Amino acid sequence: MSALINGIKRGNFVVFGRAGMDMYADPQGTKAEHADLFRADLGGSSANICAGLCKLGMKSALVTSVSDDTVGRFCTNKLQHYGVDTQYIKVLGGEYRVSLAVYESTMDDFQLSIYRNNAVDFQVTDADVDRVAYNQYGALITAGTVFAADPSRSSTFKAFENAKAAGVPVIFDIDYRPYSWPSPEVAADVLTRAGEASDMIVGNDEEFGFMAGGLDKGLDMARRLASQGRFVIYKMGHEGAITLWDDQEIRTGIYPVTAVKPNGAGDSFISGLLAGIAEGRDLRDCIERGSACASIVVSQPGCAPAMPTTAELDAFLQSHPGATPV
Repeated sequence: MSALINGIKRGNFVVFGRAGMDMYADPQGTKAEHADLFRADLGGSSANICAGLCKLGMKSALVTSVSDDTVGRFCTNKLQHYGVDTQYIKVLGGEYRVSLAVYESTMDDFQLSIYRNNAVDFQVTDADVDRVAYNQYGALITAGTVFAADPSRSSTFKAFENAKAAGVPVIFDIDYRPYSWPSPEVAADVLTRAGEASDMIVGNDEEFGFMAGGLDKGLDMARRLASQGRFVIYKMGHEGAITLWDDQEIRTGIYPVTAVKPNGAGDSFISGLLAGIAEGRDLRDCIERGSACASIVVSQPGCAPAMPTTAELDAFLQSHPGATPV
């Protein structure tokens, strides 16, 4: 466990997974089907984590593929805008496409449409992951979407092996998206394998329950993984989170806000949590900083642009004296 914490404290992360374009209706409160205007920014779970880390003073590099078109270049430019290292991004021509998410900034019958036709991020290969200089990073982070199809599934498991050989710990955000997978059975098997190959696992109660074969079994799975020496964050939505680490179970609450959308919270949570650990903060404080980041993101339009800076996070915490207890 000390290797994991020491790795995170380096504050430099290599992240695997997708970058995408988000388009969200403007102004806030407008339903997408009635919108005349949309705002566009960076999206995709792994890209959001990268942006969130950079805005909190950390360093991140994204390993992915983008399409050789204006949308792919838009995503790369936005990553660079947020300070993300793009040296490991491969550009592919042909019919491969970057993901597109269309949504709105209102919780009134919130709608999110994701287009994943010929998803280019699944085209990361063994050669791509072998190019990464793993020893330059403190930890590897991946979101579960990369495991939904080959070649990125097998190449990311190869990246895990490369990281382990370099003494770099692996952080796994389950991030289960059913629409990306050929079947629930395949997803449960592959995501469980990924969890067992990781040093730190972050997921919500539904994701752990899915992997375990039933929502009522999710916490038991989280406890089993933790008993094997892993750092586990078991998120429970509005009920907060349970952190399982070093024979401890730490329960933390949330920071109530007026949400304008539900997406982006998990990406911001992990960014805030890891940044807090990197800064050497108390573990409970780190979890609560992650929770505050999640609350900030759901209270604002967009995902990457809503990720807080350190100054914005500190200001939020000063005006919100404590997370609601569970």
